Amino acid sequence: MSKTYIPKEISWLSFNERVLQEAENKEVPIIERFKFLGIYSNNLDEYFRVRVATLKRLSQFGARSKTILGYSTKATLKKIQEIVLSQNTKFEKIYSGLIRELDNHKIHIINEKQLSTEQAEFVQKYFHREVRTRLMPFLIEKDTELPNLTDDAIYFAIYLLKKETQKKRFALLEIPTHVLPRFIVLPEYGDDKYVMFIDDIIRFGLKEIFFIFDFDEFSAYTIKLTKDAELEIVDDISESYIDKLSRSLQQRKWGTPVRFIYDRKMPDELLKILTKKLNFGPDDVVIPADRYHNFKDFMNFPNLGRKKFYYEPMVPVSHRDILSGKSILSAIKKKDIMLFFPYHPFDHFIDLLREASIDPNVTAIQITLYRLARNSSVINALLNAVRNGKNVTTVVELQARFDEEANILWGNKLMEEGVKVIYGVPGLKVHSKLCLITRVKNEVSQRYAAIGTGNFNEDTAKIYTDHLLLTTNKKITNEVFKAFNFFNVNYKKDNFYHLVLSPFFLRNKITLLIENEIKNARSGKKAFIYLKLNNLTDNEIINHLYEASKSGVTVRLIIRGMISLVPGLKDISENIKAIGIVDRLLEHTRFMIFCNGGDEECYISSADLMTRNIEHRIEVTCPIFDKSIKCEIRRIFDIQWADNVKARVFDENQSNKFVKPGKNVINQSQIEVYKWLKKVNEKTS
Repeated sequence: MSKTYIPKEISWLSFNERVLQEAENKEVPIIERFKFLGIYSNNLDEYFRVRVATLKRLSQFGARSKTILGYSTKATLKKIQEIVLSQNTKFEKIYSGLIRELDNHKIHIINEKQLSTEQAEFVQKYFHREVRTRLMPFLIEKDTELPNLTDDAIYFAIYLLKKETQKKRFALLEIPTHVLPRFIVLPEYGDDKYVMFIDDIIRFGLKEIFFIFDFDEFSAYTIKLTKDAELEIVDDISESYIDKLSRSLQQRKWGTPVRFIYDRKMPDELLKILTKKLNFGPDDVVIPADRYHNFKDFMNFPNLGRKKFYYEPMVPVSHRDILSGKSILSAIKKKDIMLFFPYHPFDHFIDLLREASIDPNVTAIQITLYRLARNSSVINALLNAVRNGKNVTTVVELQARFDEEANILWGNKLMEEGVKVIYGVPGLKVHSKLCLITRVKNEVSQRYAAIGTGNFNEDTAKIYTDHLLLTTNKKITNEVFKAFNFFNVNYKKDNFYHLVLSPFFLRNKITLLIENEIKNARSGKKAFIYLKLNNLTDNEIINHLYEASKSGVTVRLIIRGMISLVPGLKDISENIKAIGIVDRLLEHTRFMIFCNGGDEECYISSADLMTRNIEHRIEVTCPIFDKSIKCEIRRIFDIQWADNVKARVFDENQSNKFVKPGKNVINQSQIEVYKWLKKVNEKTS
């Protein structure tokens, strides 16, 4: 593997280790640490479904796969197996430690063998009332195939034994966590609280499920299968895009297995039967683990009423230019407004849509939809606009990974109500975050645009940091209008002078911006590039950044997830420093600042600097013209760059070492950004 390029799949595992570090960190409240275990687990599931699955597909091309990817698939898959097994050991150690800590706080997670008489009665009643009717076992026979195992589920592999005759049978049973909570709170004893996994409630009642057989020993071992989740969309013009997608979603359910996790206490005989029936070989990812899987369920661990176990809430701060009971459209007309979620409330955007939906002078609303909240107020506002006679157009991306089915349902609902629905661009994901409101008064049109770095989703806006620019600046609004025309009129490309659209212009624009800094550095001028992104993996852009470093440009990178660039290499990247911040909020906002000879250029973007975002997605990168907003973004970057609590330094070994804490000043950037925004948004009387 190249010294100057870290495969993105390996870099991603380094990011997930930073999540695991938060679960290990004793400064983090204890239930939040359990949640970080859940986030780590959920992340890893998606990683195997998508990234590992893609590598396995590519490996079928043999030597050609290295040409396609730039590095060896086989060596990368082997390295992934090593890292995942090592992280799994760490994960289990952290989990055991957290269970002990909970015990010290008089909260006990107990199993079916630790119940008191009173608790056993409660569990038996719960099993009869809620669980038993949902359990449907499948008997495993030598000559039968296993049923199609659901990718997102956990199962019991069950071992039935008659001791006297040594007669055995095996069965499979899905644990019904899709309809029942994973954790059940049991009756308390004094100050002590008790919680039980639904898994162990099933173990408690297992004998009742197999009562027709004459067995006297019943053992259940959790297994979990992860499948290839990438969609195969055959390019067939005779078939509608939506029909193709619906069919390939069905195919996903039969995806190729890419990972098998099992309880390491499972008898070898049962393990061999399962791996043989699932066609797992020596090169496949088979992971021995502890008793419980699907730790993502810890993201919804029951609230046991102890405030100190949770983060103190950060109450969103209203933006100083958006006044309660006053028109937001009027506020945007006066000046550009930059919202920063979740520090600012997402309600500001909902209120804007609501106002537009009832304003008699608003004629049209156009919006791109990628991922939506479960009960979306955005959708409700759009439906309200249609009912009030507005022309509403939505560009719904059907390939928003794992949200495809939801987006098909939303699309159908919108169409039924009279919304014009455009289903993305075949071959290109529409990942841009755009909204355009058109208002006509006295035959004069006024456009209001919202350009963001994250989805119009009020659920994720509570935990993801994202910027949303609200503007009436014609340089921007006219080009947002052109972007919607592109979706509307057979994807006809127009000229863009301010907005930067990928896949058409982004690579060229970033290259020009970097080359400008190189030129300035070589002529002795101050030159810097500051990037705040989720991922940086595009080889060509990384090489341009190396060239900038060699020319004396100061490069500072704040990257949350994957970074294939290697900072600090002698004669290559000595002027590049990079950090990653993992804290209570998911760092999702993307912005870029270029020195430009002292007249700084600043952009927000929906795009990461990954080849897929640059070449295979419709993304929008937007310049910031307003000086005060430019200063605000620069200030946010500086606060984050100075983080000495949650920032990790990136190096060639991907060691994830924390930035050395300052002697006097403690700077936890998410808290400091919140404090600063609170201060600047205080209303002056």
